[in-house]
Amino acid sequence: MNSTAEDIKTILEYYLDDSSGATLFDIFIGREPSEPNNSITIFETQGFPPQLTYDRTEKYDYPSVQIRIRANSYTEGYQQGLQVRDTLHGRANETWGGTYYSVIYCVNGPLLLDYDKNQSPRFILNFNIQRREIV
Repeated sequence: MNSTAEDIKTILEYYLDDSSGATLFDIFIGREPSEPNNSITIFETQGFPPQLTYDRTEKYDYPSVQIRIRANSYTEGYQQGLQVRDTLHGRANETWGGTYYSVIYCVNGPLLLDYDKNQSPRFILNFNIQRREIV
């Protein structure tokens, strides 16, 4: 089973592209690089405890991710945040990377986090997820 961040990256790469099939923002996991300026970084954050049942037949995990978007302008970053939110929020009953995703939902965002050292705005979105490995 892939990490949640890897699967979220795959989903975003699949859906966030221009008409030529190229993503407009580069997507990273776990660490925001100094370049390129237009970037999306996915961080795995504290979610909820995994499902605990008597017979242990289905093991659901409840992870969370935070997505950080850095852009050239406030408007561009906010619009990219809305696109990420609309792409992921409510996505349900899908399989990615050998993992069944019951639901992905946005908790909040896009929200302005700060401006980096180059005065580029950074926005965040937070998502809760329910998933289980397909066996």
